Amino acid sequence: MTFLPININVSGRPVTIVGGGGVARRKCLSLLEAGARVTVVAPRLDEQLMKLADEGAICLAQRPYADGDLAGSVLAYAATDDPAVNRAVAEEAHNRGIPVDVTDDPERGSFTSPAVLRRGDLVIAVSTGGGAPGFAARVRDDIAEIIGQEYAETLLILGAIREKLLTASKNAAYNKHILHDLSAAPLPEMVRSRNFEELDRTLARIAGPDFTLENLGFGRKDSP
Repeated sequence: MTFLPININVSGRPVTIVGGGGVARRKCLSLLEAGARVTVVAPRLDEQLMKLADEGAICLAQRPYADGDLAGSVLAYAATDDPAVNRAVAEEAHNRGIPVDVTDDPERGSFTSPAVLRRGDLVIAVSTGGGAPGFAARVRDDIAEIIGQEYAETLLILGAIREKLLTASKNAAYNKHILHDLSAAPLPEMVRSRNFEELDRTLARIAGPDFTLENLGFGRKDSP
């Protein structure tokens, strides 16, 4: 299958997971990180899911799935070890027009969950279309060896530059040109080596003399 990669804002929005094992736990943690309001429906729960329920981080319906459990959800996950239950969850989701991830049968669902690497606001998703989740995780881990925390720090710098450019110049084409050149420059390598003098020179050369780390709000000791 060919899927369309998208990012969905689930912050503060209801999402239902049917299932209480390790797969459900992993889905739940990703959703909580994205700010979703998660409800888990399962007669038995993974220890960490139970702890989240006890802490009030998730809503819990500790019982078997029943038709109607997905009402009001913006996303659903069928993550039980019972194919018949997963099929029933998928059917309800399709009938209600709710996107659903069927973890044991991706073709029955309407989306799959990629393996995700996060570096601050930088998010890299790896998908195999549900065909080989373990391989997607391996590719993600391979990328993690190359893309380190310096990319998150570089993104903070670029974000600050963009804000300053928007304030200093209303010329969208000019700003786009500068941001393009900065994105092509080896800024992550300079951040990784903590070569802030070279970084300042590069920023000044491309964006102008006012675009130093200090002027952007980053002191040398606490540079991102």
